[in-house]
Amino acid sequence: MILSIETSCDETAVAILKDGVVLSSVIASQIKWHKRFGGVVPELASRMHAEKIHGIIQDSLNQASVSLDQLDSIAVTYGPGLEGALLVGIAAAKTLGMSLQKPVIPINHLHGHIYSAFIDAKTPLQFPCICLLVSGGHTMLVLLKDHFDFQLLGSTRDDACGEAFDKVARVMGLSYPGGPIIEKIALEGDASRYDFPRAMKHSPYEFSFSGLKTAVSQLCQSLGDDLEQEKPHVAASFQAAVSDTLVTKAIKACENFNVSQLLVCGGVMANRVLATSFHAQCDVKGISLSVPPLSYCTDNAAMIGMAAHHYLQRFEVPDSFYVTPQLSVESL
Repeated sequence: MILSIETSCDETAVAILKDGVVLSSVIASQIKWHKRFGGVVPELASRMHAEKIHGIIQDSLNQASVSLDQLDSIAVTYGPGLEGALLVGIAAAKTLGMSLQKPVIPINHLHGHIYSAFIDAKTPLQFPCICLLVSGGHTMLVLLKDHFDFQLLGSTRDDACGEAFDKVARVMGLSYPGGPIIEKIALEGDASRYDFPRAMKHSPYEFSFSGLKTAVSQLCQSLGDDLEQEKPHVAASFQAAVSDTLVTKAIKACENFNVSQLLVCGGVMANRVLATSFHAQCDVKGISLSVPPLSYCTDNAAMIGMAAHHYLQRFEVPDSFYVTPQLSVESL
């Protein structure tokens, strides 16, 4: 039985898994505290993790009806993420491991997102396949050759997709986080009203959203007092540009590597327009699309526990590890 901890950004999360089955998953979100700042404040995030982590551990144990002495191991995210936030989770995990004399498994946060596809999976992943990982802080295409054998094909040169949503929302005078509010007002807009750029067309696997963000900003300035009535159209057009870029590059990667399965994971997949576009294009191309359950798309500890479950089947637990804020998807 694995107790897993995730504190890489602004969610304090703990889960318990037994033989790859989620027994409990508890998440304490910090969004409403960061909202007034328009983004995550690292120092505030760290302090809130420290305040919440012990209670969340106990809540997860209670939800699973499990006691500490029933645990076999502890898993924890050790990177990438905010250094102070990661340290809180690692300190809690190592303290538990030492007091219970149980192994502590360091898990790459990016691997967690990939292994979220194994939670309640209706269509298990078949290697090799292509993974598009799109979250608040990451946008990348990865070739999954086998378990923990991942090759980074390309990533964003600037803002991650989620960051682009947040920054565009700020330009439009909308609240944080940007993704949900842009999706909501875009429902009333015409996605063809504005033809925003699709950047990095010359590169099949890399992304750039800074030009798109600038184009939206310049349009909003030029609209002046008309911006308020145009917001739904701007939001819909921006969302369409992001969706087109992500879907096109992911499908192209599948074709180039001759694979028939695409995994799309990360918090941005909570966007219904994006999810619908992926389903439609994969159906046309005959590609099997795998998307984690919505509750496991955003940061959570169940995905860390699932990655640890597969990790233990293949590797020895290291004697020591340290917080690694800048960690590649190709690193264990």
